[in-house]
Amino acid sequence: MALGRKHKGGSNVSVRPRRNESPERLIKRFTRKVKKLGLIEEVKRRRHYKKPSEIRRLKAIKKKRDIAKEKAKAQKQNR
Repeated sequence: MALGRKHKGGSNVSVRPRRNESPERLIKRFTRKVKKLGLIEEVKRRRHYKKPSEIRRLKAIKKKRDIAKEKAKAQKQNR
């Protein structure tokens, strides 16, 4: 048992072939399912360790950027 780990349940993705379905189509459905579950983003995010302070700093930068975007959008609509 790993202590201190945040575990989000299993994410085994399975796709069964449909009748007369080409392998390309099957792969496309699988890829779409994986993207919808956000597995690719999670793997990319977990690829390298980030210190908690770095995560907080990046979150603050993103928040500032989002606020600036909303402000610019509101100004554009007011014109």
